[in-house]
Amino acid sequence: MIGGRPDLARPLTCPGSPQIVPKSWVPGWDVQKIFITGTAGFIGFHLARQLLAAGHRVHGYDGMTSYYDVTLKEKRHAILLQMPGFSATEAMVEDTATLDRVADDFAPDVIIHLAAQAGVRYSLSHPRSYVETNVVGSFNVLQVARRLQVKHLMIASTSSVYGANPEMPFHEGDRTDNPLTVYAATKKAVEALSHSYAHLWGLPVTLFRFFTVYGSWGRPDLAYFKFTEAILKGEPIEVYNHGALWRDFTDVDDLVQGVARLMPLAPPGPDGRGTVVEGDSLSPVAPHRIVNIGNSDKVHLMDFIRTIEDLVGRKAICTFLPMQLGDVPATWADCSLLERLTGFRPQTDLRSGLKSFVEWYRDYYRV
Repeated sequence: MIGGRPDLARPLTCPGSPQIVPKSWVPGWDVQKIFITGTAGFIGFHLARQLLAAGHRVHGYDGMTSYYDVTLKEKRHAILLQMPGFSATEAMVEDTATLDRVADDFAPDVIIHLAAQAGVRYSLSHPRSYVETNVVGSFNVLQVARRLQVKHLMIASTSSVYGANPEMPFHEGDRTDNPLTVYAATKKAVEALSHSYAHLWGLPVTLFRFFTVYGSWGRPDLAYFKFTEAILKGEPIEVYNHGALWRDFTDVDDLVQGVARLMPLAPPGPDGRGTVVEGDSLSPVAPHRIVNIGNSDKVHLMDFIRTIEDLVGRKAICTFLPMQLGDVPATWADCSLLERLTGFRPQTDLRSGLKSFVEWYRDYYRV
């Protein structure tokens, strides 16, 4: 267990205040004990901060891997450790003994599993790490959730599972049988494995598919982060498929708002009690649901780059390249199910969201 505040060179801040989900928005929204894997990561940090601000207790579990700057991860955790109700363990989800012990001690009501080996390009050269973390690690989390009989297990999936699907916007009921990368294949495997757990043992599971998330305290390997850094330094950026790409860019605050609102809506079990809506993705044989979380819009990559140029006040030096192996030309989410279930739809416009990120980036790196 770790606690307290590390000795840091300067105070840690988190620009912008999250929109907090009010506890009264749905009956039964009481203080919960929430176990989140990946709290030192980009999305896990923002989600934990949201839930702590709403008054919940959160135990974070993160392996602090060196896939990208560990200092950034440590500073995210340092901010969370300043908030009442947060505690954390540094360990890998593949470490079965530690995961079991920590989860048993905390006895969570809800588990939100975000920890994963991310990155499409990295999966081309390091496929084993995706199988070990995303499949074996997720299996361990499923075992914990089953043993502790949690009220709700929530698992992060990805829009990458839609693969080469040409029909857009992507709907939760679309076929996802053609993943194009090892990363997408491991996420698809977890979706299937979690369904079997939901069916066999009545474990309530919701998977949420993310669409191109961006925002403050983000991952340095993501395009928006790399573009901002390179443009400010006057260095070239790599633009794949000669710029002919479209993405459904989702602000991280919108994303965690969606996850938080789904938390009390566990899929109905055999007794039929729970929320079911028109066009639901609920399994016919298990308490298992999949929900898209995106901005319900697709933005051309060159428009995205031009927005960053305008915000930083400099032009990008573009190196145009062919399509990256395993990439897709476009992503676009149908988020009507999220709205029907929660009354919420992500709506942060791209310029506003990127403006907040650029302000954070300039402050964090003092540029």
